[in-house]
Amino acid sequence: MRVKIKRFDRDLPLPGYKSEKAAGADLYTRETVSIEPGKVGIIALNIAMEIPPGYFVLVAPRGSTHKLGIVMVDSVGIIDEDFCGDNDEYVFPALNFTDRTVVIEKGTRIAQMLLFKNEKLEFTETEKLENPDRGKLGSTGMK
Repeated sequence: MRVKIKRFDRDLPLPGYKSEKAAGADLYTRETVSIEPGKVGIIALNIAMEIPPGYFVLVAPRGSTHKLGIVMVDSVGIIDEDFCGDNDEYVFPALNFTDRTVVIEKGTRIAQMLLFKNEKLEFTETEKLENPDRGKLGSTGMK
Protein backbone atom coordinates (compact mmCIF):
# COMPACT_ATOMS: atom_id res chain seq x y z
CA MET A 1 0.00 0.00 0.00
CA ARG A 2 1.35 3.42 -0.91
CA VAL A 3 1.01 6.36 1.50
CA LYS A 4 2.02 10.00 1.28
CA ILE A 5 4.70 10.83 3.83
CA LYS A 6 6.56 14.02 4.74
CA ARG A 7 10.00 14.08 6.33
CA PHE A 8 10.79 17.22 8.32
CA ASP A 9 14.55 16.56 7.99
CA ARG A 10 15.35 15.02 4.61
CA ASP A 11 18.86 14.10 5.75
CA LEU A 12 17.29 11.28 7.77
CA PRO A 13 15.99 8.12 6.07
CA LEU A 14 12.37 7.33 5.40
CA PRO A 15 10.88 4.80 7.82
CA GLY A 16 12.03 1.35 6.88
CA TYR A 17 11.73 -2.36 7.51
CA LYS A 18 15.05 -3.74 8.74
CA SER A 19 14.34 -7.38 7.94
CA GLU A 20 12.28 -9.17 5.34
CA LYS A 21 9.64 -10.25 7.85
CA ALA A 22 9.59 -7.17 10.08
CA ALA A 23 6.04 -6.14 11.01
CA GLY A 24 6.86 -2.53 11.87
CA ALA A 25 8.70 0.19 9.96
CA ASP A 26 11.37 1.83 12.13
CA LEU A 27 11.12 5.55 12.88
CA TYR A 28 14.07 7.88 13.45
CA THR A 29 14.51 10.71 15.96
CA ARG A 30 14.71 14.14 14.29
CA GLU A 31 16.77 15.88 16.98
CA THR A 32 19.13 15.05 19.81
CA VAL A 33 17.12 15.15 23.06
CA SER A 34 18.31 15.10 26.69
CA ILE A 35 15.89 13.78 29.29
CA GLU A 36 16.56 14.23 33.00
CA PRO A 37 16.08 11.31 35.43
CA GLY A 38 12.42 10.59 36.14
CA LYS A 39 11.27 13.17 33.56
CA VAL A 40 9.36 12.88 30.28
CA GLY A 41 10.78 14.19 27.03
CA ILE A 42 8.93 14.52 23.74
CA ILE A 43 10.99 13.11 20.88
CA ALA A 44 10.07 14.16 17.32
CA LEU A 45 9.96 11.23 14.89
CA ASN A 46 10.49 13.24 11.69
CA ILE A 47 7.36 12.26 9.78
CA ALA A 48 3.80 13.29 9.05
CA MET A 49 1.65 11.00 6.95
CA GLU A 50 -1.64 10.84 5.08
CA ILE A 51 -3.21 7.71 6.51
CA PRO A 52 -5.48 5.92 4.02
CA PRO A 53 -9.23 6.13 4.71
CA GLY A 54 -10.39 3.46 7.13
CA TYR A 55 -6.94 2.88 8.68
CA PHE A 56 -4.89 4.03 11.69
CA VAL A 57 -1.21 3.86 12.62
CA LEU A 58 0.06 2.26 15.80
CA VAL A 59 3.41 3.61 17.05
CA ALA A 60 5.25 1.37 19.52
CA PRO A 61 8.75 1.28 21.00
CA ARG A 62 11.26 -0.97 19.30
CA GLY A 63 12.23 -4.03 21.31
CA SER A 64 15.60 -2.49 22.17
CA THR A 65 14.39 1.00 23.14
CA HIS A 66 14.44 0.23 26.88
CA LYS A 67 18.23 -0.29 26.60
CA LEU A 68 18.50 3.48 26.07
CA GLY A 69 17.02 4.11 29.54
CA ILE A 70 13.61 5.19 28.27
CA VAL A 71 10.14 3.73 27.86
CA MET A 72 7.22 5.14 25.91
CA VAL A 73 4.91 6.90 28.37
CA ASP A 74 1.69 5.64 26.78
CA SER A 75 3.15 2.21 25.90
CA VAL A 76 1.80 2.69 22.36
CA GLY A 77 0.48 5.60 20.36
CA ILE A 78 -2.60 5.50 18.17
CA ILE A 79 -2.43 7.89 15.22
CA ASP A 80 -5.94 8.52 13.90
CA GLU A 81 -6.70 8.86 10.21
CA ASP A 82 -7.45 12.58 10.63
CA PHE A 83 -4.03 13.36 12.21
CA CYS A 84 -2.65 13.98 8.76
CA GLY A 85 -1.83 17.67 8.38
CA ASP A 86 1.38 19.10 7.02
CA ASN A 87 2.72 19.81 10.52
CA ASP A 88 1.22 16.80 12.34
CA GLU A 89 4.59 15.28 13.20
CA TYR A 90 4.60 11.95 15.01
CA VAL A 91 6.26 12.06 18.43
CA PHE A 92 7.48 9.61 21.06
CA PRO A 93 6.79 10.67 24.68
CA ALA A 94 9.70 9.08 26.56
CA LEU A 95 10.11 8.54 30.30
CA ASN A 96 13.68 8.36 31.56
CA PHE A 97 13.55 5.58 34.16
CA THR A 98 17.23 5.84 35.11
CA ASP A 99 19.09 7.94 37.69
CA ARG A 100 21.14 9.73 35.03
CA THR A 101 20.41 12.11 32.16
CA VAL A 102 19.66 10.14 29.02
CA VAL A 103 20.70 11.59 25.67
CA ILE A 104 18.93 10.26 22.59
CA GLU A 105 20.95 11.15 19.50
CA LYS A 106 19.43 12.44 16.28
CA GLY A 107 18.83 9.56 13.88
CA THR A 108 18.26 6.92 16.57
CA ARG A 109 15.65 4.27 15.73
CA ILE A 110 13.46 4.24 18.87
CA ALA A 111 10.00 3.46 17.55
CA GLN A 112 8.18 1.47 14.92
CA MET A 113 4.87 1.99 13.17
CA LEU A 114 2.27 -0.42 11.92
CA LEU A 115 -0.80 0.29 9.80
CA PHE A 116 -4.11 -1.32 10.79
CA LYS A 117 -7.60 -1.43 9.34
CA ASN A 118 -9.97 0.54 11.57
CA GLU A 119 -13.05 -1.61 12.08
CA LYS A 120 -15.73 0.21 14.06
CA LEU A 121 -17.57 -1.82 16.68
CA GLU A 122 -21.33 -1.83 17.12
CA PHE A 123 -22.17 -2.54 20.75
CA THR A 124 -25.09 -4.72 21.80
CA GLU A 125 -25.52 -4.51 25.54
CA THR A 126 -26.46 -7.67 27.43
CA GLU A 127 -27.00 -8.65 31.05
CA LYS A 128 -24.95 -11.86 30.74
CA LEU A 129 -22.23 -13.25 28.49
CA GLU A 130 -22.59 -16.91 27.53
CA ASN A 131 -18.89 -17.90 27.73
CA PRO A 132 -17.22 -19.46 30.79
CA ASP A 133 -15.15 -17.20 33.06
CA ARG A 134 -11.35 -17.49 32.83
CA GLY A 135 -10.54 -15.78 36.09
CA LYS A 136 -8.58 -12.69 36.99
CA LEU A 137 -5.65 -11.02 35.23
CA GLY A 138 -2.82 -13.52 34.86
CA SER A 139 -5.11 -16.50 35.44
CA THR A 140 -3.02 -18.84 33.24
CA GLY A 141 0.07 -18.41 35.42
CA MET A 142 3.68 -17.49 34.72
CA LYS A 143 5.15 -20.84 33.56
